[in-house]
Amino acid sequence: MSTSDISRSGKPAVVAHRGASGELAEHTAAAYDLALSQGADGLECDVRLTADEELVCIHDRTIERVSDGTGVVSEMTLAQLREHDFGSWHASGESASVLTLRELLTMTLDWHRPVRLFIETKHPVRFGSLVETKLLDMLHEFGVASPPSADHSRAVVISFSAAGVWRVRRTAPMLPTILLGDTARIIGGTAATAVGATGVGPSIETLRMHPELVDRAAAAGRVTYAWTCDAQPDVQLCADLGVRWVATNYPARVRDWLVTVD
Repeated sequence: MSTSDISRSGKPAVVAHRGASGELAEHTAAAYDLALSQGADGLECDVRLTADEELVCIHDRTIERVSDGTGVVSEMTLAQLREHDFGSWHASGESASVLTLRELLTMTLDWHRPVRLFIETKHPVRFGSLVETKLLDMLHEFGVASPPSADHSRAVVISFSAAGVWRVRRTAPMLPTILLGDTARIIGGTAATAVGATGVGPSIETLRMHPELVDRAAAAGRVTYAWTCDAQPDVQLCADLGVRWVATNYPARVRDWLVTVD
């Protein structure tokens, strides 16, 4: 199976948002493993740099919401983060260690079928552009920073930061990038063109109000990545509009819904 087969023809491909995070604690190995076993076409993660410049999969700048500890991610070393439980806060009750991007990349690339990893860089952060530099270094190390084409890439860099997207496009021009945004002004404007993004990522709320964004993106040669689609009417809307990727906390449920889409 080639990476071009990742998406089922004519229907959106399913991206597990922080793993199967509706069922297990977000950004944990268990959540991603469950998403893979449920048939997710892609995985999404947020990355931040620790004080010792390790890339870890954490959404917030602090760890209070997703662990039993406190502190700012960028002020803690990986070893310090390893001291805390990042899973037992969730209703599932499963304990978990902080997940590094290296571990998630290994899991994704070792899976028995091709899966695409969508990596979101967070901004503003104290390390600035270093997050993209470290990310690209790691993608080069894993051999996925220079795909033959965007369609055959195993990694996609996504960000709300136009500058972050531009840094990736300038350094790794063949690597697909998605400019995220929660307003039509950002997604439908000139920002994606200016930074050379290969896709746009509106929130599902923005897409409901501005469905024309998908056609506008397609006319400019860009794919659309919609987030976060957990309700069946939203999944149907994305399918009707021709959205390429739908990010969801419930990949199994969304895949089942898409089976019924004509």
